[in-house]
Amino acid sequence: MAVSAGPWPTLPVVPDPRAEAVLSSGLIEELSYALGGPFHFLLPDAFDTNLRALREALAEAGVDGVVYFAKKANKAAVWIERSAEGGAGVDIASVGELRETLGHGVRGEDIVVTGPAKDPALLRLAVRHGALIAVDALDELDALITTVRTGRVRRARLLLRCLPPAQPHSRFGMNDTELATALDRCVRAGDAVRMEGFSFHLSGYAIQPRADLAGQLVDLCLKARALGLDADRVSIGGGLAVSYTDAESWRAFLDVQNSGHYHADRTFDTADFYPYHSPHAGAGALRTLLATRPEGYGQSLAGLLRDSGVTLLMEPGRALLDRAGATVFRIQGVKDRAGYQLLTVDGTSLSLSEQWFNSEYLPDPYLLPMNPEASAGVWPAAIGAATCLESDMLTWRKIPFTRRPRAGDLLVYPNTAGYQMDSNESAFHDLALPPKVVIDRTDRDRPRWRLDRHFT
Repeated sequence: MAVSAGPWPTLPVVPDPRAEAVLSSGLIEELSYALGGPFHFLLPDAFDTNLRALREALAEAGVDGVVYFAKKANKAAVWIERSAEGGAGVDIASVGELRETLGHGVRGEDIVVTGPAKDPALLRLAVRHGALIAVDALDELDALITTVRTGRVRRARLLLRCLPPAQPHSRFGMNDTELATALDRCVRAGDAVRMEGFSFHLSGYAIQPRADLAGQLVDLCLKARALGLDADRVSIGGGLAVSYTDAESWRAFLDVQNSGHYHADRTFDTADFYPYHSPHAGAGALRTLLATRPEGYGQSLAGLLRDSGVTLLMEPGRALLDRAGATVFRIQGVKDRAGYQLLTVDGTSLSLSEQWFNSEYLPDPYLLPMNPEASAGVWPAAIGAATCLESDMLTWRKIPFTRRPRAGDLLVYPNTAGYQMDSNESAFHDLALPPKVVIDRTDRDRPRWRLDRHFT
């Protein structure tokens, strides 16, 4: 699967039998005709597989753990439904997300609220339903205690979020002095709160810093217990990487890509690219994390958790959505440029959110030609959107298609369920938002589909 020789770098995705079965079934062409525009298709079986894999990693390490789906990674209701059916929790950050999560069958006790500077209405609703609340600041803790004492609601369940020492400029969490004050206020609050432990928000995918901080928070749990608090759990947030491609293809791509491979000689800082290959991904990343020895400790993180009776919480988004969906556009215009083509599709780059980070969604899209008998060759093409913005490009890179793209052909961007589909989508130019189609298990070799039941 390595990148082939030649002037045009490629980045093929790892084989995905579920997606390949859908692409070869003829359903994508039928849906494009019926829906009349771009759409996303979702593969919920992949979510179930990823959830099982994470739980197996916890079980193998002998660690008690709870998996919460990070709802911000994808707005579709089907993931909440699968979380409810699979016994997973959901991580939310707004009143709307909380209402929708409850409405799709997740119990309040299985919800964790992690947004910064939470609205009072969110705090009231979260306490009323028994959700776990990650407290980000001292004033938020005070507001939560006041909510309980004045609102005649149940005891508040909370975690105290720590500022990562390795990322002192993070906007999330409290420093050591603030944490000490927060612990004292939790003790003084008495029955108003149940302080269940600590959490952190750590950017990036490095394993060792996450293990180091988790080990420190286990120690903090022991200190908090000495003060009479419950403190029996630690949340590591997300940060479990996903591998979209193999190691050789990713290395070769980075080695050869340059501005000449992009429309308008666009350049990207490779440090801004998502790491499309990781040696430790998904459940494998969790296994590695649990086996890692935090700095200054004599045993693995798994051993620390077991010996201290601390439950590990995590809030993965991308890792649960790996290979759980793709995005489909129809080509509606083709222009010839010097040495390549410039395609225009019936959607916008707002459906591929990597552009939000001044980056590019790099995995190669599939071309589904109307005429599969078209002659083979190498046809490099960049891909633009159906708006009047010069910068609205789905793919700046000149993709070396093996068939000549033509108007009416379909482009399928693979593995877009995690953070790509809908973080930035809007009805710009009054273009309709791409619907989400849930493709369930096959019946007599024919996929069954339905529209997602997202409330809003």
